[in-house]
Amino acid sequence: MSIQNLSLKASIAAGTLMVSAPAMAAIETENPYGLLPALKQGGPIAWFLFAVLLIMSLGTWYLLFTKWFDQRKIMNESKEIDKKFWTAPSLREGASKLPKNSPYRMIVDDGIRASEHHEGRLTDKIDEHEWVTMSLERSQAAISSKLAGGLSFLASVGSTAPFVGLLGTVVGIYRALIGIGVAGQASIDKVAGPVGEALIMTALGLFVAVPAVLAYNWLLGRNRDVLKHIGNFSDDVHGFLVSGSRVSQNTAAAKVAATAPVAKK
Repeated sequence: MSIQNLSLKASIAAGTLMVSAPAMAAIETENPYGLLPALKQGGPIAWFLFAVLLIMSLGTWYLLFTKWFDQRKIMNESKEIDKKFWTAPSLREGASKLPKNSPYRMIVDDGIRASEHHEGRLTDKIDEHEWVTMSLERSQAAISSKLAGGLSFLASVGSTAPFVGLLGTVVGIYRALIGIGVAGQASIDKVAGPVGEALIMTALGLFVAVPAVLAYNWLLGRNRDVLKHIGNFSDDVHGFLVSGSRVSQNTAAAKVAATAPVAKK
């Protein structure tokens, strides 16, 4: 055999490999058991459950970022209260320096309104101290309700999303059993699709539920910190309206220390 024949055969073999390589790569990279094939095999039920989980996930992330933004805004305002509000000559002028939608301004406005409404007349059966206290407590309750808005959705998603995924799992296993019954044997090609669909729905349920639970607990803890700052500010406004001076933090700390039990030596 001549050298030319050998080189000709080698070039033909190389060309054949180059032509068949893309087809082999396409066969190797194609996955018939991915998310979209599983949804197509699952039919309307799989698509419906996937849409429900998708809505839950989008709502979770939307509430996470919007609530975090609201909390961050209030916390930033609490850092500027001493500079903007308490340096003003009066409560009304101090309130004018706060943003219109600020919860701190809401407390000040409600406290001023309650104090001006109660003029100390004999017909007023509730004294000014109690009247202002009730008004400020209603303001704090309204702010707390607004901050807690949407957290029930996160709790619901965290508790129900795994069961929605489990429903998809049950449907997938049921379809696998039907395929085995129709075929008369448990072959891999009859079981792999429905079982893959079941596992994918389980994973999607957990993927939606875990962020919802973490977001709920994290936002709930931050709400406690925000309401603590708002409660302290409300006490200061109440003290100023009733006595004409702000509650001193040193005095409050001294009272706590005085009421605390003394350790015996």
